Amino acid sequence: MNLRSLREAAGDALRYWEPRRIAYNIVLTGVVIGWIVLTWPHFRNALTLSSIWIMIVLGLLANLCYCGAYLVDIPLLRSSLTARWRRCRPLLWLAGTLFATVLATYWIGDEIYPFVN
Repeated sequence: MNLRSLREAAGDALRYWEPRRIAYNIVLTGVVIGWIVLTWPHFRNALTLSSIWIMIVLGLLANLCYCGAYLVDIPLLRSSLTARWRRCRPLLWLAGTLFATVLATYWIGDEIYPFVN
């Protein structure tokens, strides 16, 4: 394994994915805020200090899942498909963000919303 090419691929991946993490977080924050705003009377009692900590932990877990893109990106950057892969990267970001949005919506709607008084 060529360490230099691995380092270059990792640097390329970081330069691509980290700026997009901001948009990913904005989208997921929008989902949470949307749920709270659209169902405000229902969630009023649920917004406590302990629930804020739970939301922070869930946000950290969402960002940990975002790092899964590196598991796909770095090997493909080191393969013979590099040029094609660079053009397809936005599709991975879009698919991952949509999946995270669906997962967040499901989690809020099925696991959190029914148990809020």
